[in-house]
Amino acid sequence: MKMLTADMTKLLDKLYNLRGEDSIVLSKMEKERELATETKERTTSEKATLQEKIESLTEEERVLGDQGENLVTALSNIKTEDFKTVLDKLKIDFNPDKLSEQISKSLPETINKVQEETKSAQDELVKVETEMNTAIATIEELAIRKDEALENQSRLNEYFELALNGNINITRDSITSLLEKFDFNEDECREAAKILMFPEDALYEYEERLKNAEQPGKSISEVFAEAKENVENEPEEMKEEDTPMSPKDELISLLTELGFDYLDFTNNDLEKILANYNENDLRHNVEFAKNNNIKLDIFIDSVELLYDKEFEQKINQLLEVGKEPFDIYLNPGVLIKYDNSKLEDMINTLRDSGLDPRKVPLIAY
Repeated sequence: MKMLTADMTKLLDKLYNLRGEDSIVLSKMEKERELATETKERTTSEKATLQEKIESLTEEERVLGDQGENLVTALSNIKTEDFKTVLDKLKIDFNPDKLSEQISKSLPETINKVQEETKSAQDELVKVETEMNTAIATIEELAIRKDEALENQSRLNEYFELALNGNINITRDSITSLLEKFDFNEDECREAAKILMFPEDALYEYEERLKNAEQPGKSISEVFAEAKENVENEPEEMKEEDTPMSPKDELISLLTELGFDYLDFTNNDLEKILANYNENDLRHNVEFAKNNNIKLDIFIDSVELLYDKEFEQKINQLLEVGKEPFDIYLNPGVLIKYDNSKLEDMINTLRDSGLDPRKVPLIAY
């Protein structure tokens, strides 16, 4: 069993955070939603205020125009001689012509200022509406993203439950494609896939520490801090001490040596190989496939062929009747379906029927 290192602990801390209600992904979305909601409420209020202002300014412009025109008309109909006595006695300087000229000069400037203020308010309204609509769209988008995040979280928890129960049969690609949605980088995805596919290496120990963290008086962070300190303070010779390899570790080491990425195999695949394990057969079959230009992926899709003692004989029979290595690679089911004797019988049956085994597609065998 491999030691739960500080790096593994850090990665598992991140993974376990994503599993819970306080997930950093969900928390970030909630903060974004709160900010967008505040923006929506603020801009909605600002929009109403600006609309009232624009309405008021528009009415003011209309009244100024109407009243100014009416006033100029009224002044043009007044003759100062008709009111000379009262104006003189009251000492009022009233000059309709002068007033009319002043109104005709000042009124357009005043109306223009109101129009400019209206235009400014309208421009501001466009900005506020854009900000408001963006906030509304963000809220709607976050609702969709949250549903997706909860679905991804559910899948992640499912993978962990399967791993903790020793029943995980999920491919590396399935795990890494899920973790990429949580913005894990390539190295993190690969390491996390190892942890889940081979829980005995680190996950079980981490889970045990979590259970210990539930003891009164200690927080999870304190337990992990103590564990990290123990690892860092451990004597160097103990850290580097070799531990006996388990059969699974030995198999993984052999697969890696032969050119496989062992994470392409599920845990069940590895258990199946171990149940029929013979290192010589495995090495021989892989080397034979390489020498005959048959891609190693044939073993990933059909692990039974790794320990098939008749693998070479069956391949040779198919090559002798004219089958191409690529054709064999695409149809591994034939190698699984027949043992060497039955495959020979099948080929002879085709010949007895007047058929050329080379021309009969392997999928029809």
